[in-house]
Amino acid sequence: MTKIRIAIQKAGRLNEESLEILKDCGISIDNGKDQLKASSRNFPLEVFYLRNGDIPQYLRDGVVDIAIIGENVLVEKGEDIIVAEKLGFSKCKVSLAVPKATKYNSIKDFEGKRIATSYPNTVKNYLKEHGVTAELHIINGSVEIAPSIGLADAICDIVSSGSTLFKNNLKEVEVMLKSEAVLAVSPKISEDRKEILKKIQFRIKSVLQARQSKYVLLNAPNHKLKDIIALLPGMRSPTVLPLAEAGWSSVHTVINKDKFWEVIDELKNAGAEGILVCPIEKMVL
Repeated sequence: MTKIRIAIQKAGRLNEESLEILKDCGISIDNGKDQLKASSRNFPLEVFYLRNGDIPQYLRDGVVDIAIIGENVLVEKGEDIIVAEKLGFSKCKVSLAVPKATKYNSIKDFEGKRIATSYPNTVKNYLKEHGVTAELHIINGSVEIAPSIGLADAICDIVSSGSTLFKNNLKEVEVMLKSEAVLAVSPKISEDRKEILKKIQFRIKSVLQARQSKYVLLNAPNHKLKDIIALLPGMRSPTVLPLAEAGWSSVHTVINKDKFWEVIDELKNAGAEGILVCPIEKMVL
């Protein structure tokens, strides 16, 4: 039986969130502690647990067919790799930072400076776009210490919350790239595995859509029903059912979570009552 081979980061937050979305897609992984390869018991899929920086080459060589990987890693090491789906988690930035005491005006301030980074290609391309020449010191891990020990004037690194920069007396001055986890595809994926990929993408889209939505039930007096329905964005149109009490209806709909509170406030002002909000596990469009 043909199985699709997926690479995910072997440790860290991206590993956890990758396994979570596979689980939400109904794919169960039989993996024990410290295993570097595992299979699904209910889907034709094998998981390879790899170092994040190695995944682009595994995709390029066709050792794995797909991967859940940080977009920033593809920009640095795999611009030729196709992105099939943006996944909306493990969001971060790749930024330039300098010591807090350093006065900063613009990207031109990096002219002739020394920058420590694990992302040399990303930095080179960004500086080239802005006509800036700088000296790069390539460091694998813990670049934040470089300015304090005199190795560099600035750093380029991943920024999530910014707490690591703060602890090392650094400040973010340029955001070069905004990144999130993506589903990447090998250029050598076979036709039969492409069919399995379509099934995975369908499930992922259903999960991501559900994560962005809330199911809302409310009661509405019939004389205000038209105004209330006009406020609802629904998947196609709201479901309206009569209540046992004459003159009232129950309205069911789906609301995007980013607009949720704004819509709820409008519904209350329009006369909606008994508003109930539920999470959605899957949403198939």
